[in-house]
Amino acid sequence: MPNMKSSRHWSRNESTSDVARGQASAAKRSRSSVQRATVSAETLTERAYRALEEEIVTLRLKPSQVLSEQMLSATFKIGRTPIREALQRLAREGLVAILPRKGILVSDINPRNQLLVLEVRRELERLLSRAGAERATKEQREQLQDIARGMVRASKANDDIAFMRLDRELNRLMIDAGHNDYAARSMKLLQGLSRRFWYMHYREVGDLPLCARLHANQARAIAQGDGDAAARASDKLMDYVENFTRRTVSV
Repeated sequence: MPNMKSSRHWSRNESTSDVARGQASAAKRSRSSVQRATVSAETLTERAYRALEEEIVTLRLKPSQVLSEQMLSATFKIGRTPIREALQRLAREGLVAILPRKGILVSDINPRNQLLVLEVRRELERLLSRAGAERATKEQREQLQDIARGMVRASKANDDIAFMRLDRELNRLMIDAGHNDYAARSMKLLQGLSRRFWYMHYREVGDLPLCARLHANQARAIAQGDGDAAARASDKLMDYVENFTRRTVSV
């Protein structure tokens, strides 16, 4: 005859286990939903940042222009929260100023201030170029070679927008490949300012093919793992950028 007490005890244990499994499954689904929502929010914020940064860097949003979250949200068809987060990042990078109860002001461009930016950028650029040559992954090296080839194509086509996008991607890759969070944080504050300044003046005093070639040389040296060559390529690029900036003062 079956042991009814044991049978009832097993049934209760089974029921408890089912409840625990159900709770664990529900908790897992909840975590997954939160993670998906977080990824979605991050993607929208990054999308908003990239769109706004390009508009500012390429002067479609002009220095001293006053913006609003509502206007930007309608223009880019992105919610106000991602727009606000993107603007906060752009403010940290010096591309906009957020004025309480007044709006968002696109920052002015000043050659003398840009020379101060370059003092810092020169040292960080050399450090990250050398570090990237030593620490880049195989995939990053392949991407750097692709960027170098893209730079050459952009210069031949005189495509300044393609060049600007490749420059931004090169900056990102160089920062990632350097594996130095402290240098990375500092460098991110300078890149947008430098690209906007170049875009504003390159038609007057710049040389797109030369600039693209210098960037391509830097990308190749990092990709090939030659730290000394990468540092030299970085210095040559910064020599060009500094001379370019000084020439704008007399334009």
